[in-house]
Amino acid sequence: MLNDIKNDAQTRMGKSIDSLKHNLLRLRTGRASTALVDGIKVPYYGSDMPLNQVATVALGDSRSIIITPFEKTLVGPIEKAIMASDVGITPNTSGLTIRLNMPPLTEERRRELAKHVAHEGEDAKIAIRNVRRDAMQQVKDLLKEKLITEDDERKAEDEIQKLTDRFVKDVDGVVKNKEEELMAL
Repeated sequence: MLNDIKNDAQTRMGKSIDSLKHNLLRLRTGRASTALVDGIKVPYYGSDMPLNQVATVALGDSRSIIITPFEKTLVGPIEKAIMASDVGITPNTSGLTIRLNMPPLTEERRRELAKHVAHEGEDAKIAIRNVRRDAMQQVKDLLKEKLITEDDERKAEDEIQKLTDRFVKDVDGVVKNKEEELMAL
């Protein structure tokens, strides 16, 4: 029973870290990343398709993304989808190739993004603490039902707290790495 609670808490805390990493991937730094356009949907024969399913998305160099549609007729819809998205970059089209050039970030924008990264990290920590609270409550419920002893309860709570501390430290590491990436010129 206690192992199930701890394993569930560990899994959910791990998902919080994964979610944080996924959210930070979409954040535009000075470098190009294909993850920047992953969330863009393009209208294609009456349904919205992910960009990577209607075009090839590749890195041209460290500051540009090259998008090559599978069909010539998709160039216009892809441009419109990029303009409508929150990427904040104007596409340059030449023939069948769409190029997204990443402008260098200003110092002010870097600081804004660093604050946003810190905020995302804090949200992840809150999610981890909520998982801890749920796990602790489940342990207390087992004690109330007299399925475990008070010693088992204290030991389980200590292990859950150590797990929480480890994941919070992981969040701090992820946030620190992303802030360093943002502040690097």
